[in-house]
Amino acid sequence: MDGDVDISVIGALVADRSRCRVLAALGDGRALPASVLAAEAGVAASTASEHLAKLVEAGLLSVEPHGRHRYFRISGPAVADLLEAMAALAPAEQVRSLRAGTRAEALRFARTCYDHLAGRVGVGVMDALVARGHVEQDAIGDGPPDRLSSPGRAMRYGLTDTGATFVEQLGLDLDDLAPRRMAVGYCIDWSEQRPHLSGSVGAALTTWFFDAGWIERAPTTRAVRITDAGLTGFAGTFGVDATRERS
Repeated sequence: MDGDVDISVIGALVADRSRCRVLAALGDGRALPASVLAAEAGVAASTASEHLAKLVEAGLLSVEPHGRHRYFRISGPAVADLLEAMAALAPAEQVRSLRAGTRAEALRFARTCYDHLAGRVGVGVMDALVARGHVEQDAIGDGPPDRLSSPGRAMRYGLTDTGATFVEQLGLDLDDLAPRRMAVGYCIDWSEQRPHLSGSVGAALTTWFFDAGWIERAPTTRAVRITDAGLTGFAGTFGVDATRERS
């Protein structure tokens, strides 16, 4: 018979800076080879292999063989939620170079959190959906109404009838959403400290942003680039100003 959960096992894994950098590099749900993850963590290939083996054994990562190479990805949304929750509590790293500062600003502006849009643009989309009545929220618990993070309080979001019509007009098929996943969820964005949209609707909408050419992935980070089409699309469809990350 199993006893209580042993949080210290996960705590020991994420206590290592190199392993944290590996997890962060995979936070957008992509599969990356060990060589890329070693470079991202700043360690030798042999050291990266040891870290990756521990993360796979603990169930935080899954591994996929492709020919002579192995690709790693986080094992599911629960791991992505863990990373985002820890990031919301963690202090910011000190920026020591222009390159690091540019990268940090890009992540804060627009990035993917596993399979949904985060950062200032992601929070802006969530705000627009709520303000326009496409997503409704209500409180659960007995905390003060103006403090999202109060003890005993949580928020629940749902897609309204107008919201269903809105996303279907964009071309999303609600019948194709993952049946076992919450339709409308949220994460407290670590950089904005406010909710961004997650769940199967958030994932489908972010896939639509990629397919429509509004956003493009950066080669090795979770940051996404807003394209010219996205600049127009986010402003016209959601009223979100996506100009700050232009480069």
